[in-house]
This record gives sequence, C-alpha cells and structure tokens, in this order.
Amino acid sequence: MTKRDTLVTLALLGSAALLAGAWGFQHFGGLEPCKMCIWQRWPHGAAVILGVLVLAGAPRLFISLGAMAALTTAAIGLYHTGVEKGWWEGPTSCSGTGNGLSGLSGADLLSTEIAKPLVMCDQVVWDFLGLSMASWNALIALALVAIWLAAFRSRG
Repeated sequence: MTKRDTLVTLALLGSAALLAGAWGFQHFGGLEPCKMCIWQRWPHGAAVILGVLVLAGAPRLFISLGAMAALTTAAIGLYHTGVEKGWWEGPTSCSGTGNGLSGLSGADLLSTEIAKPLVMCDQVVWDFLGLSMASWNALIALALVAIWLAAFRSRG
C-alpha cells in the first residue's frame, strides 16, 4: 500500500468513524439529530465513497473532492457551533423563534399521532470538554482535510 493509499484510507475511515459515532449517539444514546446535524453527515458519506473510489483507482482529482467534502462538513459544523453559541442566527425551522410548525395544516396541528419531537439546532444536547458534537465534528473534519491534502500532495 502506498503512502497516498494509507492517507486516503485514514481519511475515509475518519469520516466513517464520525458517521458511526453520530448514528451511535442517535440509535443507542437516544440523541435525535437536528436538521444541521443531518447536513453534517452527508459530506462524510461523500468522503467515504470518494475514498473508496480513489483506492479502486479513480483519478487523483477525487482526492481533492474528498478534501472538499471534509471541508464542507467542517464549515457546516462551524456554522452550527456559531448557532449553538448564539453568535449568529440559524435556520428558522430549527432554531431561535422558529418552531418548525410553518406549513402545517390545522389537521396536522390537531393530530393525535405521536411525532418525533423537533430537535432545535441552537440547543446543545451533548458536549465533551465544553465542545458540542458540532464543534467536535468541525475540528476533526479539519484534521481530515489536512489528511486529504497530504494524500493529494503525496507521490503515488
């Protein structure tokens, strides 16, 4: 295995581990994700797929796309952190004065069916060392960007 392949494997496993952690917190820890948490998952999925394609022989360009996927989830995580800390407003459908009820009919509002509770994007539901999951995602994703870039610069 080349140095490039090792770095790509490390980057794709990093994204896979973050996805597994997010799903673990959701399905085993009972922490439902907010809308912005879900947004942060998609680029990790793309990074995993891109990493597999690179290892299967896809062009070097795919390595840069993997770096962009990691940078995208880092940016969303930083934005989400700012929303949680009140530095700026988040989407009205899941933070601040938004209640997520816009667009619902009267029948929807009066329904007795039990729906999943709306998870607010500006509320921290878990933290470690003073950092929320969004903050940890951003920091780790920035490290993954560095790994992707090292793989891109690596010779074969």
